[in-house]
Amino acid sequence: MSVCQACGACCATYRVSFHREEVDDVPGGRVPAGLIEPINGQLVCMRGAAGAPSRCIALRGRIGAEVSCAIYEFRPPACREFAPLAAVGRGDEACNEARRRHHLPALDPVAA
Repeated sequence: MSVCQACGACCATYRVSFHREEVDDVPGGRVPAGLIEPINGQLVCMRGAAGAPSRCIALRGRIGAEVSCAIYEFRPPACREFAPLAAVGRGDEACNEARRRHHLPALDPVAA
């Protein structure tokens, strides 16, 4: 199990927003349309991630214990690009801030 599969703090801290063209009701889009909500004419976000408290609708499991993404293969670019070294135990500032908000210890910092 990777560090991320035992965490999930990012999915319950940040709004997951991305361009409307990533949604599967647009040719070439992959994110399931039923799981998004509009922000404006061009941006959408994952349902559950826009308000406070934030929790992406695709997050399964208990934060800090064991989590998974229900749409992992179809997740938006914001998720694919977030904290790329976290899975190997190296956290950037945003990753460690999310962990702090959920009372989880920081990961080793990513070397600058």
